[in-house]
Amino acid sequence: MRGRFIAFEGGEGSGKSTQAHRVAGARNGLLTRQPGGTEIGASIRALVLSPETAGLSDRAEALLMAADRAQHVDQVIRPALEAGTDVICDRYVSSSLAYQGAGRELGISQVLALSEFAVGDTWPDLNVLLDVPVEVGLGRIDGPPDRLEQQGDGFHDRVRSTFLALAADSPEQWLVIDATQPVEVVGAELDAALRERFAWTL
Repeated sequence: MRGRFIAFEGGEGSGKSTQAHRVAGARNGLLTRQPGGTEIGASIRALVLSPETAGLSDRAEALLMAADRAQHVDQVIRPALEAGTDVICDRYVSSSLAYQGAGRELGISQVLALSEFAVGDTWPDLNVLLDVPVEVGLGRIDGPPDRLEQQGDGFHDRVRSTFLALAADSPEQWLVIDATQPVEVVGAELDAALRERFAWTL
């Protein structure tokens, strides 16, 4: 039996990494992330997110994200799903649509085409959007901001609006949770939705 594939999405400081880690542990699933879910991807992640990276064009950034995704799917995600393991991924295609397509203003359709080439037929069974206002999410960041976190409010506003629009356009593929709530409340809502949708025990 093929495993389930859940992608956690959201802006900076949304708490998605916390919830992804918790759900993966409860399901004894594979927790992974983009970019950086492979050894090659870790090098891409360091390049894309380092504040010291200068001169990287927006199109090159989008291509690097797609390259990370292609390697990740081939090496990690698809084999795990085919082996019957549930895969919980911290960011997937929708993050590129939001960050590079909208945030960088490269265009949703262009970035989607890159990701479709990168992932083939490997798409999430469910996208979980943990939604917070931009100012709330950025206010939660600990330590020096990375290269994407350093972008202005307009960038992050476009990212959030795109996530919400994607979820509104395909409600059957998305679960949206208000992540301004206490982490325990967010977790309880998430668990209830996953139990209902997949009959999961959490």
